[in-house]
Amino acid sequence: METGSPAGAEVTRSGPVWNGLPPELLRMRRLLLVVWLGLAALGVGLLLGLLVGPGWAAFALLPLAGIGWGWVLLGRNWRSWRYAERADDLLISRGVLWRQETVVPYGRMQLVEVTSGPVERHFGLASVQLHTAAAATDATIPGLDPDEAERLRDRLTELGEARSAGL
Repeated sequence: METGSPAGAEVTRSGPVWNGLPPELLRMRRLLLVVWLGLAALGVGLLLGLLVGPGWAAFALLPLAGIGWGWVLLGRNWRSWRYAERADDLLISRGVLWRQETVVPYGRMQLVEVTSGPVERHFGLASVQLHTAAAATDATIPGLDPDEAERLRDRLTELGEARSAGL
């Protein structure tokens, strides 16, 4: 995956310069997976072991298998997310099986938000959400470094104001 500079990059001869998401997002999602499915395995094992019999406690292995499966899927999903700033629009690409590429023209942006919940703040992450006139084209870039999220918000707002002035 080709990554660009945090200061925003224009289109090169071979196409846009793509920025990936930071590895902290993957660490956060994997930790949440282990915590929630680990608790589910413990709960299932205890409940079935105490109420039905010790043999039934083996069903606690199902959530544990889900951890292994989810670990791989989260990695693939994290690698699929990327974004690129071009001269007139922002590209957001994501998806493993169903690839989705969103093009958000700067002149169509109405609002750019930076949000960060308590878990995201603990991992030093923030998300950028773009709102446009058409609700179907709202887009989000999750798990960015807060400084990069603020830089992106300021740049997109500035470009949006400049492009919409001509409308």
